[in-house]
Amino acid sequence: MLLTIDIGNTNLTLGLYEGTKLGGRWRLATDHERMPDEYGLQILGLLQHGGCAPTQLDGICLSSVVPPLTSRVVQACQQYLHQSPLVVSSELKTGVTILYEDPKSVGADRIADAVAVHFLFGGPACVVDFGTATTFNAITADGSYLGGAIAPGIGIATDALFQRAAKLPRVDLLPPPSVIGRNTVHALQSGLLYGYVAMVEGMVARFRQELGPDMKVIATGGNSERVAKQTSVIQTIAPWLTLDGLRILWELNQNDGNPLPE
Repeated sequence: MLLTIDIGNTNLTLGLYEGTKLGGRWRLATDHERMPDEYGLQILGLLQHGGCAPTQLDGICLSSVVPPLTSRVVQACQQYLHQSPLVVSSELKTGVTILYEDPKSVGADRIADAVAVHFLFGGPACVVDFGTATTFNAITADGSYLGGAIAPGIGIATDALFQRAAKLPRVDLLPPPSVIGRNTVHALQSGLLYGYVAMVEGMVARFRQELGPDMKVIATGGNSERVAKQTSVIQTIAPWLTLDGLRILWELNQNDGNPLPE
């Protein structure tokens, strides 16, 4: 079995693979104050809940965009799971050519997403990852990671609005009865949800101009399903795309260097 761990700014996501099949998957809150022992006990408890003993693990693959936590989670894996994780970076064998001006500055999650799309869907493709930030990533037809765009995530954009506008109430991010809100709550929901959808549609259209009309659009991340329901530009929702990419990266960097067939 393979344990995949994605350390994001908001969530720490874990997935347990048996071959190419994703079994247990869990989300923890990212906590900068948590120590290696705390993470180790949590991960160990989740694995036991999923019916997996540490001795059953063949390996661990980890991506992180939170540098202070990377070493803590690596230490937790070493102490409690007796495994040293494969930490994703542009220096690994990825199966894709990274055409970014500085490949080392590409986030590990964006690398994992690009690898998953290349091997599972093929290009040209635009990957929209709805995380703390919303990222748009371009993969060419020949499997090269071209680059992308980074925008504020819908969660932090919403928080910023409520913090700066004292009279506006916090609202659930739900579709209002109509785009034109007849009260403050519906007006906020319309602006937040449909305004965000319009941004996604506009960015996808601009990416299509550069990648061509055959470009696929794959969405992942916590808000992917919520946004995809409001637009027709997203063709595929892959909520565990990053974990799939971590699984493929781990396979690519083993002895034979080939991912398992789907």
